[in-house]
Amino acid sequence: MLACSSVHCFGEDKMKFTIVFAGLLGVFLAPALANYNINVNDDNNNAGSGQQSVSVNNEHNVANVDNNNGWNSWNSIWDYGNGFAATRLFQKKICIVHKMNKEVLPSIQSLDALVKEKKLQGKGPGGPPPKDLMYSVNPNKVDDLSKLGVNIANMCRGIPTYMAEEMQGASLLFYSEKCFTTNILWIVNISFCGEKVEY
Repeated sequence: MLACSSVHCFGEDKMKFTIVFAGLLGVFLAPALANYNINVNDDNNNAGSGQQSVSVNNEHNVANVDNNNGWNSWNSIWDYGNGFAATRLFQKKICIVHKMNKEVLPSIQSLDALVKEKKLQGKGPGGPPPKDLMYSVNPNKVDDLSKLGVNIANMCRGIPTYMAEEMQGASLLFYSEKCFTTNILWIVNISFCGEKVEY
């Protein structure tokens, strides 16, 4: 059996420790820094069936929902950092921006937990019915996207963008305009109403 010098053996032990440490660091750190994605079949979307995917980016405090359904596809971004959300309707070639109702929309931590636990796969969580939000779309275009934050400005750049105001109470009963409704992950239904979204 060969004897090794103390310096040589120490070097081998140090290298083994470094390799093991790097491996463990990767195992424990990767989930904390990663974006989580999940795909769900959304047979209940009122614009027809499609597939939704959600990405949660904890570093930027943003969630992104993509609904892929051909011409009726849409993309929504929830910017928890600035309190705004935007939905891009591909068929209408417009973006609609609104303040997030944090009493109805799940927190980014709750959404992240649902994604990590993969509770949104399949035909829905089987829990309570989704909550409903209805917005009236202002017909005037937004002039300055930068006030809505970098994430929303990047998504809506180059297409007409409109602000929407949440409607509550009695105004919902008497509203007669057509609406475009997004069913987001069996959690919330968001309807955008007004002349800009009529089909």
